[in-house]
Amino acid sequence: HSMVGDKAREEMNAFQRNESKETLFTFISAGDDPPKGDFPVQKKSPKLCGSNYPLSIAFIVVNEFCERFSYYGMRAVLTLYFINFFHWDENLSTSVYHAFSALCYFTPVIGAIMADSWLGKYKTIIYLSIVYVVGHLIKSVGAIPSLGNQAVHVVLSMVGLFLIALGTGGIKPCVSAFGGDQFEEEHTSERSKFFSVFYLSINAGSLISTFVTPVLRGDVKCFGEDCYPLAFGVPAALMVLALVVFIAGSGLYRKTPPEGNVLLEVCKCIGVSACYRSEKYNGNLEVKMVTRVLFLFIPLPMFWALFDQQGSRWTLQATKMNSLNSHCFVLQFLNPLLILVFIPIFDLGLYPLINMCKFNFTPIRKMATGMILAGMAFGLAAIVEVKINVSIVQEITQKSLAFTGRRKCITKLVFFPQNPAEYSKLILNGEQQSLHFTLQHQGLSLGFNYTVKEKSVYSLIVFEAEGSLSSRLVSVGVKCKYNLSEICFLCRFINGLSQDVNLTVDSKRFIAIQKNYSVSEYMLLERDKYDDGRCITEAGEFTLDLGLLDFGASYTVVITNISRGALQIWKSEDIKANNVHMAWQLPQYLLISAGEVMFSITGLAFSYSQSPASMKSVLQAGWLLTVAFGNAFVLIIAQAAPMAQWAEFVLFTVLLFAVCIIFSIMGYFYVSVDPEDLQEKEEKRETPSRGNMISLITRKTKL
Repeated sequence: HSMVGDKAREEMNAFQRNESKETLFTFISAGDDPPKGDFPVQKKSPKLCGSNYPLSIAFIVVNEFCERFSYYGMRAVLTLYFINFFHWDENLSTSVYHAFSALCYFTPVIGAIMADSWLGKYKTIIYLSIVYVVGHLIKSVGAIPSLGNQAVHVVLSMVGLFLIALGTGGIKPCVSAFGGDQFEEEHTSERSKFFSVFYLSINAGSLISTFVTPVLRGDVKCFGEDCYPLAFGVPAALMVLALVVFIAGSGLYRKTPPEGNVLLEVCKCIGVSACYRSEKYNGNLEVKMVTRVLFLFIPLPMFWALFDQQGSRWTLQATKMNSLNSHCFVLQFLNPLLILVFIPIFDLGLYPLINMCKFNFTPIRKMATGMILAGMAFGLAAIVEVKINVSIVQEITQKSLAFTGRRKCITKLVFFPQNPAEYSKLILNGEQQSLHFTLQHQGLSLGFNYTVKEKSVYSLIVFEAEGSLSSRLVSVGVKCKYNLSEICFLCRFINGLSQDVNLTVDSKRFIAIQKNYSVSEYMLLERDKYDDGRCITEAGEFTLDLGLLDFGASYTVVITNISRGALQIWKSEDIKANNVHMAWQLPQYLLISAGEVMFSITGLAFSYSQSPASMKSVLQAGWLLTVAFGNAFVLIIAQAAPMAQWAEFVLFTVLLFAVCIIFSIMGYFYVSVDPEDLQEKEEKRETPSRGNMISLITRKTKL
């Protein structure tokens, strides 16, 4: 009996030694299958420069840099692509932009299911990256003007955007979680800092691409216009590079196996418990941990609703402002630049200083602070928008009328090539009135009558025709109204030649104007330099150089003569350009970037730390879904409740502050946990029951 006992104890000790390295008893439901495939969980990657950072994360970080370059580079010109290439209005362009952004953050659920339930993170990243590349290629081809008509361009672009959304969204929850998997369990500090490095790579890619792709679009011409195919093609090439780099590190990765349809089990557990209050799933610790965090995520979409408007509403706001050049992206790439600066300042300076002050700056408090900063940024955006509108109104009212109830009309007497600096204000007797004008010139007297309407702006043009003076009264086209959204800023042409002309301002604008000072309709043009227009007359074809047409201005361009084989024009600025400089946007970018560091990086690390090993991708997908719902909310506001832009900014500010209060209350009652510690306690408490069978699964754990 003693010999048998000694032998049994010896076998048990041997078993325990093996178990401490590789295995533990796990209870698996009878219907589950053990993981299949070769997943070298325990493989240790070589270290970076003798540190505790595995060499494999270098490939992951470079992959993320290239992928983010690809995504943000394409997205940087997307809104203007809709407006300028498709000729959609601002609301439709904003809606489609945020619909695409929302889709990019709904598809992480698909990637999480594929990674945790079927293929594993590594293969999921590979397969969806291929889809990503195909989407970029289709999007680039769809931007070639000579390829088909408008419908073809829209279809190709939408298909390309859908595939891009599927690719970028699908790999989002996998890449960050896959990077976290590369660290041994004892290196939690290094893993935490990895997420900051990971976020640095995101913003480095965003910074460079946000600067490069607008330059490729505007400064490089292809097919006779802005080169959108190149602006989309370069990001496509970077995505190909991202895929190649990721595959190159294959031999170094620790690849965790999928653990069944985890997301389906979570939904089943929640559904059964909610509907029947059954005890069947109440003991599932992993589901409890995930649902606690997901519940805490409910208020978070409001932050992203504000943050992602940098690429839509803030970009459109920049187009209304004055700057040193014609690009509206000068401040858009400031956000990733500030992130690169703020991350080391916060990690090495601000956070340690706060800890020295004995203040417990928990992840929940960091995220709430980030929400407050984002709300303040939108408050400043509302102030800037009001300043832009006030500048426009002042420019008009200085030349027109103050709304005092008195009926007024304004005119400007124009003698080409001279342009008076001020308008004249005329008092009318009714809604419209016939006025008699008398012009004396070189001893001659010229009289003429014109009918004018109240609250209107006119230019009186006097010119010489057939040896005598003639005149024409034309409306400036900008009516002074209380509703600022009804004010438009345009450019029109007057043909001072004795022959008809056909004008081409850009590749898509054609105007036919009859001879002898006929006036064209107004054209709405984006702020840009127009130096490559064409004018076709009976005498031949000439270059039309209009120079810079600025936002907020109303122009009258007169074709005066053809001299020495060149077209002579005279440009009058009827309403001066907006004088609010783009630098006014700087404070709002500073605030929202600081808010992003506190909110987004903290939330990314928090969602990883609070999830069990089998649900890392699922909880990362839950975090990314908050971004999707935020963009969906912007889409609803833009379409369902159109309002003045400054009022919309104020609305978002108030909503975020309200949501921040709710989140702070929820966070007060939330207790952060270590999933591994809770798992050990649960395993000590649980016993096999209800028909479960015992199986051995390869795991690294403590006895």
